[in-house]
Amino acid sequence: MTNVRLGLGWDSAVPAKKGFFGGKKTVEIDLDASAVMFAADGKHLDTVFFNQLTSKDGSIRHTGDNLTGAGDGDDETMMVNLPAVSPAVQHIVFVITSYSQQTFNMVENAFCRVIDDSAAGSPEVARYDLTESGPYTAMVMSKLSRNGNAWTFQAIGTPANGRTPGDVLGAAASAL
Repeated sequence: MTNVRLGLGWDSAVPAKKGFFGGKKTVEIDLDASAVMFAADGKHLDTVFFNQLTSKDGSIRHTGDNLTGAGDGDDETMMVNLPAVSPAVQHIVFVITSYSQQTFNMVENAFCRVIDDSAAGSPEVARYDLTESGPYTAMVMSKLSRNGNAWTFQAIGTPANGRTPGDVLGAAASAL
């Protein structure tokens, strides 16, 4: 693997209970994809997320924050150029957080997928249905780990709670 993409998608609004005058209200959902980078000793080095769209070394790029999930397919995307990752980085951990604090069992059609863009046809390496993930507001999805000059992928799928990647830094570090 040399180029990896993380895609996150969800429905823009879910029905809530009826309003005071009988009209249906909807609740906007804001999920966020992030990449947290660690050194071999577990030290946090960098985070790419909605407030920092590019890693310090330029190897990871977030294509932009989607605040509502509007649109089809991947609502947020992160691109990783593995040969360009700083030699100090040993692990890249992907996390999903619910900034608006809805739990995953409240979000309809939520999914996260990891794609190997360096392979012919860009196959999915892993796909998670987040809607079935229960009453959590964050998920440690997967990690990429450096092994010499090569990278390995590991699916994780560990639930957590938090609005931002900083809130789940400990959970991401425990995946190392």
